[in-house]
Amino acid sequence: MFPELNSILNSTPDSFLSSDFILVSDRRADASFLIHHYLSFYLRAGCKVCFLGLVQSFSHYSAVGQRLGVSLAQAREKGQLVFLEGLKDSVGVLLQEDTSQETQPLSYLRSPGAGLEGLFRFVERSVCQNGDGDAGESWGPPVLLIDDLSVLLSLGVSVGGVLDFTLYCQATVCSELQGNMVILVRCEEEDTDDDEEGSNMLQRGLVHQSNLTLHVEGLPTGYCRDIHGQMEVWWRQKGETICNQQKIFHFKVHDKGASFFARGTSSAVL
Repeated sequence: MFPELNSILNSTPDSFLSSDFILVSDRRADASFLIHHYLSFYLRAGCKVCFLGLVQSFSHYSAVGQRLGVSLAQAREKGQLVFLEGLKDSVGVLLQEDTSQETQPLSYLRSPGAGLEGLFRFVERSVCQNGDGDAGESWGPPVLLIDDLSVLLSLGVSVGGVLDFTLYCQATVCSELQGNMVILVRCEEEDTDDDEEGSNMLQRGLVHQSNLTLHVEGLPTGYCRDIHGQMEVWWRQKGETICNQQKIFHFKVHDKGASFFARGTSSAVL
């Protein structure tokens, strides 16, 4: 969890907005540190977290979580964290002989015609099972985290299909259960003439659904040892159709955190 980022966004584990859809995106940079931030943030806040890890193993997220002061293994044992390990589970789906279980989370890999219903049903079951934990603990509002959603495009899911999936998740998690969503999308280098089914189109569609967008890019001036990139922050109030506030920050990622500087205030980059 990054205190400086909490200050920028005016949120803490003890006080944060509900029913928010937070979109994290990157281009020519790696925004995965923000996913690790939000994972530790919501676990510390006592929320019930459903995490769709489509690009890394559980051990990877667990190792980073340890450096940030949270135990993912303990959270999973208590029932606070539900983790879908996409890399591991996808192999099981592809090798499975029984094709009748179309409601499995990654059933799309065997039956593309089924769409993403199985994945949505998994999310729905995970966030709705919000009773007492094994130790008699009651979790806070549910949170859905996805790293990273654009992987579904490489599996043949259309942009429209992915956007439908996020709308269903938003209706359940944010509207019905008053929880939050955090989704990472990796954008392509630049727009092409044939970008109607690319990650850039997906990112633009998700911007209109989200309340807060954190977009990470490399510095326009190129590599800098002291600054790793810049982050654009776009806020959109509920009910508004366009972003009504935007700020840009430079950042540097450390082993156990990250530093953020308002653009123009860092001596490393003018």
